[in-house]
Amino acid sequence: MAKKRIGLLTAGGDCPGLNAAIRGVAYASYNLFDAEFIGINDGFTGLIEGDYTRMDREDFSGILTLGGTILGTSRTPYRNMRVIEQDGKDKVAAMKKHYKEMKLDCLITLGGNGTHKTANLLAEEGLNVIGLPKTIDNDIFGTDVTFGFHSAVDIATDVVDRIHTTANSHGRIMVIEIMGNKAGWLTLYAGLGGGADVILLPEIPYDINKVIDTVENRATSSGKKRNFSILCVAEGAMTKEESLLKKKQRAQKRSEEAYHSVSYRIADEIQSKTGLETRVVIPGHYQRGGSPSPYDRVLATQFGAYAAQLIKDGNYGNAVAMKGNQVIHNPLSEVAGKTKFVPTDGDMVTTARSMGIGFGD
Repeated sequence: MAKKRIGLLTAGGDCPGLNAAIRGVAYASYNLFDAEFIGINDGFTGLIEGDYTRMDREDFSGILTLGGTILGTSRTPYRNMRVIEQDGKDKVAAMKKHYKEMKLDCLITLGGNGTHKTANLLAEEGLNVIGLPKTIDNDIFGTDVTFGFHSAVDIATDVVDRIHTTANSHGRIMVIEIMGNKAGWLTLYAGLGGGADVILLPEIPYDINKVIDTVENRATSSGKKRNFSILCVAEGAMTKEESLLKKKQRAQKRSEEAYHSVSYRIADEIQSKTGLETRVVIPGHYQRGGSPSPYDRVLATQFGAYAAQLIKDGNYGNAVAMKGNQVIHNPLSEVAGKTKFVPTDGDMVTTARSMGIGFGD
């Protein structure tokens, strides 16, 4: 078999497990066929600008446990890749040009929904592309899980655990804002794993009065007084009224408010209406940093090795996925541009409700 020249890029937000997946692709490829790798710097920006470097076998050594990405990353630099910039640059043409300039046999893209969408665009343009699903949001369509998700769940749950003790000590209401703008998987898992009393998700619009009822019921319930409560709030949580608005209208409404985020608004409403001392905790990018969990190291390695097999077979235009504990692949055209939302009547939500956790609805 002739040597295969493979391009690697990581795009979108970073997460634990990216380097483990890169390593998985590389080592499995080296063992399956004659391979050489080109590292594309800073995501699709590097592909557009022609910023890339040849990688050697030793570049993949020692990175299994390393957080972040050795290739660097960036958000998709242009909202619509097919729109030509004012300076006349055609992004798609530039990416195709540099793909050919690098003499690639395949491009591996590691990323989330936006990355898969751009990967599919390039596949439609005739390039050989394989996508690997990473995101702490776990919202990529067609896969049960993405690498990076379980590491973020561990981190977010640890935050909830630690906030529990200080909330109990001071008798405070603690509102913890968890990452997840469109989908609430991370908030749901961390809230259930950390014993939250209220979980607010983008998929289940809330009524602030229902939230307050839950908090007040805990503070006045029979038996031992429980004047503290833990609220896990996804950054994309919205009221029932906001859910009726279009995205731009909702963003405009938020911009007119004095609150830094939805959590501050919720905390202010709770404290002003109940008199209970309320605080906000936002772990933010802390949830995306650091070493991947053992689960994510294994998952990322599995995905990378499977991608290497797809390259060997010449099976391009696909996204690697996990379904029922089996690694599979889906056509990029079937998953690109789609989001996997938390099913409001799914097992996880049902379990949380059975534990007495409120969703504000």
